[in-house]
Amino acid sequence: MTTVGIIGAGNIGSALARGFAARGYSVVIANSRGPETLADLVDGIDGDVTAGTAEQAAEAGEFVVVTVPLKAYRDIPVAPLAGKIVLDTNNYYWERDGHIAALDDKQTTTSQMLQEHLPQSTVVKAFNHIGAAEILSDGTPAGTPNRRALATASDSSEAVELVTRIYDEFGFDTVNIGPLADSWRVERDRPAYGIRQNREELAANLARAER
Repeated sequence: MTTVGIIGAGNIGSALARGFAARGYSVVIANSRGPETLADLVDGIDGDVTAGTAEQAAEAGEFVVVTVPLKAYRDIPVAPLAGKIVLDTNNYYWERDGHIAALDDKQTTTSQMLQEHLPQSTVVKAFNHIGAAEILSDGTPAGTPNRRALATASDSSEAVELVTRIYDEFGFDTVNIGPLADSWRVERDRPAYGIRQNREELAANLARAER
């Protein structure tokens, strides 16, 4: 059984915990307030789900999802994630995170910031432009006409392959944007952000994004 660590137990983290557990994964989920605060969430999910600290989730996961507010990304433990693929769902909301000059000036991307924080890990963008409830409701079998598609980006083909497999398990097609430096194409306020689109529509929206 594959174990996935999830750091962040908000709407996206909780939905992914339910989704992974339903697909036979073992899940260790963490938040910033301590495992004891996750008892109700864990008890409400069918499957092998346990609560832990961020360090425990990072250590347990064969791959790990980071789904915390961007302003908290520096709190993500570094050492236990070394050598692992890290799925980054982060988005930049200056209203919540405060202004970050490098992002305001378009000098970097949210995923590149996480990659810099985790130099020995492999960061890949995933699940950042879909509503939490839609993660569990919008998936359809492969080959379904007009199947919803989601984007990913990474400097690693192995990481893109992992996300592509996970997307398919959750019922979505994949469009690979390319390297992390291009992940801005699916960030907030871009044409591809937050809407339902099939593979062709997503590719077109990514292509017409302006920075």
